[in-house]
Amino acid sequence: MATFTYHPRGVCAKQIDLETDGDTVGDVVFHGGCNGNLKAISKLIKGMKVDDVIATLEGNTCGPRSTSCADQLAQALRDATGLEQPAK
Repeated sequence: MATFTYHPRGVCAKQIDLETDGDTVGDVVFHGGCNGNLKAISKLIKGMKVDDVIATLEGNTCGPRSTSCADQLAQALRDATGLEQPAK
């Protein structure tokens, strides 16, 4: 599995480190943000297909923000695997 570092925008987490083989999610570590919730997300998605994680998490918001740590994780997975952004 390859390791990828992503710097999220518009959320409390300052960095997301993740492992993926391009198809499956490995370990995910958030730096900053809501510690317990983000640890839980990391455990829940480990071993899942990248496409399934993106489909589930993309578009989630946090309070009045237009994004969330989960949404930023979906973006990180898109970047790490070279997947295109969906048309709006």
